[in-house]
Amino acid sequence: MSRPGGALLIAGTTSDAGKSVVVAGICRMLRRRGVRVAPFKAQNMSNNSVVTLDGGEIGRAQALQAQACGLEPSVRFNPILLKPGSDRRSQLVVRGRVVDTVGAADYFTHRTRLREVVAAELAALRAEFDVVICEGAGSPAEINLRATDLANMGLARAAGLPVLVVGDIDRGGVLAHLFGTLAVLEPEDQRLIAGFVINKFRGDVGLLRPGLDQLTALTGRPTLGVLPYCDELWIDAEDSLSTVAGAPVGRPAAPIGSEWLTVAAVRLPRVSNSTDVEALACEPGVAVRWVDDPSGLAEADLVVVPGSKATVDDLAWLRRTGMAEALSRRAAAGGPILGICGGYQMLGRRIVDAVESGAGEVAGLGLLDMDIEFGREKVLRRTTAVGAPGAPDAPAGTAAAGYEIHHGHVRRTAEEPWLYITGWADAGAVDNDAGSSGAERIAEGGVRGAVWGTHLHGLLESDQFRRIWLTQVARYAGRTGFTVAPGTRVAAVRAAQLDLLADLVSGHLDIAGLERLLAEGVPGGLPSVGSTLEALSGAN
Repeated sequence: MSRPGGALLIAGTTSDAGKSVVVAGICRMLRRRGVRVAPFKAQNMSNNSVVTLDGGEIGRAQALQAQACGLEPSVRFNPILLKPGSDRRSQLVVRGRVVDTVGAADYFTHRTRLREVVAAELAALRAEFDVVICEGAGSPAEINLRATDLANMGLARAAGLPVLVVGDIDRGGVLAHLFGTLAVLEPEDQRLIAGFVINKFRGDVGLLRPGLDQLTALTGRPTLGVLPYCDELWIDAEDSLSTVAGAPVGRPAAPIGSEWLTVAAVRLPRVSNSTDVEALACEPGVAVRWVDDPSGLAEADLVVVPGSKATVDDLAWLRRTGMAEALSRRAAAGGPILGICGGYQMLGRRIVDAVESGAGEVAGLGLLDMDIEFGREKVLRRTTAVGAPGAPDAPAGTAAAGYEIHHGHVRRTAEEPWLYITGWADAGAVDNDAGSSGAERIAEGGVRGAVWGTHLHGLLESDQFRRIWLTQVARYAGRTGFTVAPGTRVAAVRAAQLDLLADLVSGHLDIAGLERLLAEGVPGGLPSVGSTLEALSGAN
């Protein structure tokens, strides 16, 4: 349908406008048509990352887009990743590896090398695949950042990409957002904007049509589609931290038994890999909600303390808000708690951190008897494990898989292991906890009563492991009427969500127009907004 190497860029009027979702939907739609397609995001800013088979980490949105394409996640799809550790500094990850910690001024000094990395990766993907669907970052209207832009018009101009701009009508003012995004760009950038897409529309499209016609008259560009709001779509493909306190995760189905199991996920200020709780939300009868105050923990059957990009700082936040005290009371009363990665580290007695925060020795919550020390080398690897047979209430012998992204190491523990590591796909760093190449089984995580902890992200996506563990959680919580559904498969739920996205794209996007952009590139003769307005003014 398109020449080899066809590519386009999906930009957005704002962060969270729907770029990631639209890219995933287009990728899935093309894949179903037999097109060899790959995703690409030159630069991402996200603490939701995934470990790849080729030895690094990328934004989770690009991992989901790769799945939409039928591909394994690769650092090629997201060569530059910024992981914010504070409002001013971010960890800079290039081709999957940490190379620096930077602020805005520091990042400016890296721009020449990073442009070369981006150009090389995109060129290689275009040579290998029929189509590459690129995703922008934030908004191209951030003209204060244009000089260092690698992911929006900087990428489009360098590679000659046609650009579609997505706007979220649910926020209001979408026609102004689309027009204004185009209008603030310099003429050379404007000529690459080939059209618009409206996302999350509710109601009769006919009522919107006069506005779309006027937008075309003002800009000389068509709207290639109006994607409807879809209540069934909930798997988060975005990179923004869309974990609003009080917001439910997913669309929980009715319980199999007579009782629900409620889960409170702690909304840490620097939460990372927040998508770990999605697997719980896939289960019928499990209601997951984000919370950021002690009252949100009181009635929950299970509390999850997720990962963090700033473990010591987020631990201090737990204390300031009263959450730490609430967690301690809960543990003393036998209430189930799960800590994952940074959340697991916070549960220990002592953290020594001269790397991430530079705080030195800090007291942990003391819910698990262990000490954590941060190392300079980040552990990045995919991991396979089984439930530890000697641990109380572990899914003994049940296989599970996950991935590790952490600087903190367990230096001492008096707790029973929750898991035994059975294999590693090492992405570089050696975990000093293990002292082994992985040939022998290594203890991982810890259990004390109804408190569990692990460094493994994605652990709960292992269906049988999750079912057995949730049954134990329900017992501790006194939910005797809760029954785990026997057939829930997280991978199938994600696949169904991607197919739903593809259906929305197929049904509501101008596919012929999309094909022309992929086959022919940037349309000729696209006017700048200034010239269009002058022509309209002259006609009047």
